[in-house]
Amino acid sequence: MEHIAALLLVIGCSNTMADCRELQVPVSVFATAEQCVAERPFVLGDVQGQADRIVAKCLAVDPALEDDYDQIVWSVRADGTLDASLAISSLVMASNTIRPEKDYLHQQ
Repeated sequence: MEHIAALLLVIGCSNTMADCRELQVPVSVFATAEQCVAERPFVLGDVQGQADRIVAKCLAVDPALEDDYDQIVWSVRADGTLDASLAISSLVMASNTIRPEKDYLHQQ
């Protein structure tokens, strides 16, 4: 299995940068960061017209955490700067499979 070294995040915004959303692109994961950077201008050309302003950023993927990433956290500043990173949820779920049987005559 090939590892992912970079992810290309493309965001489309309104002219005022107040309303932004992720844009779908044909290829968003790359084996090297260099491939991501090289592909970025072509992807920006492909999504031209889908939003008033478009910003994109290549995000580095830590190979040790590749399967653990489950969030892309991003924000676009008023000046058009895209801040983005990959993250791992801090949500922890617990379950107890051993439950005492209910005694309906002596329910507490």
